[in-house]
Amino acid sequence: MSRVVVTGMGIVAPNAVGLEAYREALCQGKSGIAPSVQMKELGFGCQVAGIPDISRQTEEGYFSHEFLRNSNDSMKYAVIASFDCWRDAGFSLPPPDSPVDWKTACIIGTSLGGIDTIGEFVVPETNAKRVRRLGSSAAERAMASCASACVGGLLGLGGQVTTNSSACSTGTEAIVNAFWMIREGRYDRAVAGGSEAPSVYTWAFLDSLRVMMRDSNDRPVGASRPLSATAGGFVPAGGAGILMLESLDAAQTRGARIYAEVLGGHSNCGGQRNGGSITASNPEGIQRCVQGALEVAAVDPVEIDYINGHLTGTGGDPKEIRCLSAALHRPLSNMPWVNATKSLIGHGLGASGSMESVATVLQLTEGFVHPSINCEDFHPEISELRPRVPEKSVSVDCRIALKTSFGFGDVNSCVVFKRWEN
Repeated sequence: MSRVVVTGMGIVAPNAVGLEAYREALCQGKSGIAPSVQMKELGFGCQVAGIPDISRQTEEGYFSHEFLRNSNDSMKYAVIASFDCWRDAGFSLPPPDSPVDWKTACIIGTSLGGIDTIGEFVVPETNAKRVRRLGSSAAERAMASCASACVGGLLGLGGQVTTNSSACSTGTEAIVNAFWMIREGRYDRAVAGGSEAPSVYTWAFLDSLRVMMRDSNDRPVGASRPLSATAGGFVPAGGAGILMLESLDAAQTRGARIYAEVLGGHSNCGGQRNGGSITASNPEGIQRCVQGALEVAAVDPVEIDYINGHLTGTGGDPKEIRCLSAALHRPLSNMPWVNATKSLIGHGLGASGSMESVATVLQLTEGFVHPSINCEDFHPEISELRPRVPEKSVSVDCRIALKTSFGFGDVNSCVVFKRWEN
């Protein structure tokens, strides 16, 4: 069984693009939530969102003119984050005629992949009886695996190139799946994470479910409110987070810089029983997922120093905290440090877990815990946790972190990271 380490990362987030800018944004508690003119014009209840600014990367030549014509936002975000991750891991981008890299796999998950292409192009052209005008690129842009297929081709990857989709647990699940690929010795490394387009066609049905924020459209920075008593729903976002997971032997053989070790992970489902449903989690499922990850990692609950929670800014936040407390057998007053990256970037759906995993590893590496903003009116049901949730960035020597993600369908994924120590 191979040990698994993180040797590279790339990030496209609403509050920053690129690792250094993201680290600074996290430290500063910088929000990436802004008004959405399009959502307002379309009559959404929620009219704010987190949309990354990739103008600089576009100008700097991340994309060819042909790619720009034949891609969507999910693909663009994935390419930027994957290229940055690849280079951060110490590799050069391969030329188009390079040999196939049979030792590297790719898992880039999403909730709804190419839905912006489907909504903006395929459906209108089909309804207008112009099917023949769709062109050969429509299929690659519309399929759920558009991002992973695109990245796999650009990097010439010959390992398994695939897309997972498990609602909001997708990004973390991709990392867990890549962990097992490498731990079992199937590949030397894997590019893993999630990418999600900021599409109104995705956000529309969520707005109709009234799970998105409606009461803070006039205060975008204050709209995403995990752990707050006045949280009124999540703020939607797009983005991508990609990590390079690699076997320790492969990383050390090539002299790679190592950020962290992936000690373990687990994914499960609560079966939509005992309080679980398509939109709610079975508490036992959450607890079993956390405990399963700790068992694989061979980590005692008392060793967890920090939790990057799923924490969406909905009524599920107190329930999640109580489940984590039960799973770790630690009272709220003695919990690890806890924060909600979604307070800064919104809810990136299928990309949320991987964007937050990048944040988790950065915090372990740099020795800080970023603030959870907009929870000054901390939820009274979990008030004992308040001292463990920083209002400002704090310098903390955390060694082991737990990243949790939970999604529609009562699905759960958790991963355990440990700061690398030679």
